[in-house]
Amino acid sequence: MITLRGRTVVPGIVEGEALVSHETISGWGGIDPATGTIIERRHELSGVCFTGKILVFPGAKGSSGWSGFFQSTRLLGTAPLGLLFTVTTTKAALGAVVTRVPAMSDFDIDPVSVIRTGDRVRIDADHGVVEVEPARP
Repeated sequence: MITLRGRTVVPGIVEGEALVSHETISGWGGIDPATGTIIERRHELSGVCFTGKILVFPGAKGSSGWSGFFQSTRLLGTAPLGLLFTVTTTKAALGAVVTRVPAMSDFDIDPVSVIRTGDRVRIDADHGVVEVEPARP
């Protein structure tokens, strides 16, 4: 079990499977809110759906429209279960707030470097703790 400590952006507790991106994600034109799929053509997760997953990524890129697209995923039921991002920016924080899922940032260990897609992740944003159970090979 790996334990990370970080800063709460949106409180709450959730558990699910991790989807990890080593690249920032563009909300404006980089995701399809109707399906919860990353559609940015050159992105490592292009064509991958984040609905019902814990999305682990370095942060947001692009315009302030990022938060609007992530709000749409909440309204359409295609949002991730939770968000873990390395660097807090206004885009990422606002996106987390309007998505209304547990979200954390500013960790003691970079989550992108220790969490792998498929790992079981429990976010306890109420207490600033993330527990990771590595997936079995």
